[in-house]
Amino acid sequence: MTRTLTGLYDSYEDAKATVRELEAAGIAHEHISLLANNVGERHHAPVKEGNEAGPGAGTGAALGAVVGGGAGLLAGLGMLAIPGVGPVVAAGWLIATAAGAAGGAVVGGAGGGLIGAMIGNGVPEEDAHVYAEGVRRGGTLVTVRVEDSIASTAEVILERYRRVDPAVRGAAYRETGWTRFDENAPAYTETELERDQRLRSSTTL
Repeated sequence: MTRTLTGLYDSYEDAKATVRELEAAGIAHEHISLLANNVGERHHAPVKEGNEAGPGAGTGAALGAVVGGGAGLLAGLGMLAIPGVGPVVAAGWLIATAAGAAGGAVVGGAGGGLIGAMIGNGVPEEDAHVYAEGVRRGGTLVTVRVEDSIASTAEVILERYRRVDPAVRGAAYRETGWTRFDENAPAYTETELERDQRLRSSTTL
């Protein structure tokens, strides 16, 4: 039986380390996804013609086949934009599934597609909204599909790199009036991302 395991990280470096360790454990890159907020183009990704939209791409940018390269998932990262989140770097099955849920290899409407893709692969709906909002607020999402036989190994790896507890983070969001991810909400600015980072540091969310 296949299980979907998910980790939200405040640190992009923690998320990348998680991906590398998952691959080192023998999990194929086509079973791993990474989605990171890229407001201000903080993260760089190789732009491959026909696969990704370039820097500053808007909603509706062509997704193509952002599913990871032969050298691993991180080699296949591409840049695109998601409604409600803004610019991201992404690779893997989750973003491809989200685009499919939105009606084809185009990112228009993939905010809803992202939620649907997570729920459709076993992520609880409440957690899915927290994860999408977490990316909107500067986080990085790592999602992996594994067989039961290796699930415990993958879970240990996801937990090793300061994974966010979705219940705790969701409660913190709701204290500010948030209820669920809204793809029509404006993307966070760099100033807002820095503010949230300072707040997390001071309250150890």
